[in-house]
Amino acid sequence: MDLRSGAAPGEARPAIVICHGFKGFKDWGFFPRAGERLARAGFTAVSFNFSGSGVGEDGESFDELERWRRQTIRGDLADLATVVGYVADAGAPWIGLLGHSRGGATALVHAAGDARVRALVTWAAVCRYLRWPEDEIERWRRDGRLDVVNSRTGQVLPVGRELLDDLEAGAGGRLDVLAAAERLRVPWLVVHGTDDETVPPDDARRLSASSLAAGGRAEALLVTHTGHTFGVRHPWAGSSPAFDEVLARTVEFFSAALP
Repeated sequence: MDLRSGAAPGEARPAIVICHGFKGFKDWGFFPRAGERLARAGFTAVSFNFSGSGVGEDGESFDELERWRRQTIRGDLADLATVVGYVADAGAPWIGLLGHSRGGATALVHAAGDARVRALVTWAAVCRYLRWPEDEIERWRRDGRLDVVNSRTGQVLPVGRELLDDLEAGAGGRLDVLAAAERLRVPWLVVHGTDDETVPPDDARRLSASSLAAGGRAEALLVTHTGHTFGVRHPWAGSSPAFDEVLARTVEFFSAALP
């Protein structure tokens, strides 16, 4: 876990917990830069790797494949609850969550059930967890594993039956992302690229519409002509106009929502 803050000894600052997505990790591309920018804006930025991410000691290689294989959403939620509890116990007066892609959905599900979270920003969040075609799900169920290719490295990553069982058992319950959107009552900025090739921008529309229809406080920001990572790659090679806009709006949003 990494903490970035400009706080003086004994000073309590609002904290932002950052959640990476599927095939992500805390040091991927834009996450360290987001943490640094949030710290300069007066927050304590907290980033961590989900225990099922499969990322080992070097911080960016998927070399703990058994952990990757056994990942579950409930495991991610338990990890996030631990980090939020740590931040709360450390004296943060306000807590916000920032999540990307699947991490955005997990941040939303947690925020909908934790009154300590007072603001949420999601980047390119999914509106449902079980996103694979039915034929792949059947093969996953039959073989007990689903091979996922890391497009950045070409590495084949096996996902075990545990994730599928977790998602099917949680369907319609706590793992229903749209239902969590309906329950959320804190300020929420829903950010998505209009050219997202991984998660369609319709997911953002469905999330914000579900929130607003239930009396929530969602605000959608659709960033034109940019994709799933807003023009940023890993390793970091510089920002992009789209990411500059996303990060500036994120900082502005948290600054207004968390006194």
